[in-house]
Amino acid sequence: MNEEITVKEVRCLGDDGTNYGIISTSEAQATADELGLDLVLIAPDGKPPVAKIMDYGKYRYQQEKKKKEAKKNQKVIVIKEVKFSVKIAENDINYKVKHAIEFLEKGYHVKCRVFLKGREMSHPEAGVEVLEKVWPMLEEYGTRESEPKQEGRFVNMYIIPKS
Repeated sequence: MNEEITVKEVRCLGDDGTNYGIISTSEAQATADELGLDLVLIAPDGKPPVAKIMDYGKYRYQQEKKKKEAKKNQKVIVIKEVKFSVKIAENDINYKVKHAIEFLEKGYHVKCRVFLKGREMSHPEAGVEVLEKVWPMLEEYGTRESEPKQEGRFVNMYIIPKS
């Protein structure tokens, strides 16, 4: 930017779309000073490099404004977790499924996970069976994003709400 540009010649563009052509860097800097603006190197790898005469402070302000606008329009995804165990009773499954249904109705994503303790690690299919038993109860409220799969000591299944 401005005096930090070390190349001899630049292809100079104006803020209003004016094309100054290929001129020396000092001449481009003088033109920028005359207009009360900054000389900013846009494409330093070009032959010759491309510089633009612009109000750099205004440019940065507009970029920050765009970032804030994009962040404001961003949707935050909340993931709620419902934990089961391999030796879970039927009434406990129903109780936990009821909570998962509430989460899905509120629009949250639900992560159903079965914790495998001790020797249960050698039979992860038992955890998959529990999640396969849970899925039909949740089917009408959401769609399954991933099949039950083992990740470390857990067997996980993700469910997203139906839109």
